[in-house]
Amino acid sequence: MIDKRKFLMAGGSLLLASGATALLAGCGDKRAAPGAAPASLGAVEKASLKLGFIKLTDMAPLAIAKEKGFFAEEGLNVALEPQANWKVLLDGVIGGQLDAAHMLAGQPIAATIGLGTKAELIAPLSLDLNGNAITVSNRIWSQIEPALPKGADGKPTHPISASALRPVVDRFRSEGKPLKFGMVFPVSTHNYELRYWLAAGGIHPGFYLPGDVAGTTGADIQLSVTPPPQMPATLEAGTIEGYCVGEPWNQAAVKKKIGVPIITDHDIWARNPEKVLGMTKAFAAQYPATTNALIRAIIKAQQWLDAGAGSNRAEAVQILARPNYVGADADVIAASMTGQFTYAPGDTRPAPEFNIFFDDFAGYPYASDAVWYLTQMRRWGQIAEDHPDQWYIDTAKAVYRADLYTAAASSLVAQGIIPAASVPTTDGFKGVQTGFIDGVAYDGRAPNAYLARFAIGLKTGQTVTAAGASAA
Repeated sequence: MIDKRKFLMAGGSLLLASGATALLAGCGDKRAAPGAAPASLGAVEKASLKLGFIKLTDMAPLAIAKEKGFFAEEGLNVALEPQANWKVLLDGVIGGQLDAAHMLAGQPIAATIGLGTKAELIAPLSLDLNGNAITVSNRIWSQIEPALPKGADGKPTHPISASALRPVVDRFRSEGKPLKFGMVFPVSTHNYELRYWLAAGGIHPGFYLPGDVAGTTGADIQLSVTPPPQMPATLEAGTIEGYCVGEPWNQAAVKKKIGVPIITDHDIWARNPEKVLGMTKAFAAQYPATTNALIRAIIKAQQWLDAGAGSNRAEAVQILARPNYVGADADVIAASMTGQFTYAPGDTRPAPEFNIFFDDFAGYPYASDAVWYLTQMRRWGQIAEDHPDQWYIDTAKAVYRADLYTAAASSLVAQGIIPAASVPTTDGFKGVQTGFIDGVAYDGRAPNAYLARFAIGLKTGQTVTAAGASAA
């Protein structure tokens, strides 16, 4: 299911060795003895931990680390506690009720720069790549589907451009009401992916004003926050006509026959980071051995999830279906997590890269990924003022703590638990990235030049007022 492709990251990263597949397939055979010290840091300082999560399939590394004994191997007794929404989860980590959490990739960055809540958070590990989709209501789908390009099988050709929504947006506007879509949090990957897709199709998703959490200034379409598990019900109620969310809540709409996934995030930004392990900077400083053990356990779980060409995914689906984890039907979870993605009844397509947990250096917290999130915060006005390139780079490196990841991963390599080729040799920046739906290439070392390339979005010298963006 998972393609063990030879994937070369520019900027000095290692080429995945051809023998990595064999090592991955046997990942469960070489485990540290239960209770063993995680590395050279000594025994864990805090053995009992509470980790928060939202009911999404990409919390899988935490569930697997718990259920397959990887936390226990590292001397950790971990309680996994579902949270009502991303704000509650964030507040729990900042307030100390949670030691760490399954967190949106943009949350530690936003908190650190004081966007919303101010706190020094870090992300020492990326939990996964990809995993989201954009779903529209049946009503909207019926309006756009007839005009979509079709393949020889009569099914819509993917990826579908947001330009297909333009007649719908204009129709809603002529009726005196905005077209409304949902996303899960203002600094979520979902918000930025949805905005990116809309803007690439010529539809303005709106700017944020200072202190404004709505982000609707100058918008062609209105975006609002809905917690992930509530997305299908909100769509069915007609409160929104579409949404961007992680699985299994797109597949839930398919099963209930209330909506149609129109595009996956892999087609918006290939191999995008989605969730991270988030914690306070103070926690990592106070409990270094515990932090190391926590990262090690999750890396083991990530390897298990991608091992053997996805041979463990069926078991993972059954674990995630339990009510204390995601709590959705197993067939709904499997519809996107086992190498395929269902767009509509009778339209299931191969999607081997929809969920990546270990392959392609999925766990490494690249600074260039953090810079991308900062560029989108600036593009849409959440960051109100210009900053030099070095500010983006320094902020990214302070939050995405590759040093902590590398220390934990290297100790696993030394023990023969993960292959050496699974840990990149890098300065934290990928080479120039393509694979975006609008064809705009991204260089994390040149964020301001990147922002200048977009037709829609703030550029150097621009600010936002209620009247819209100022002239550059």
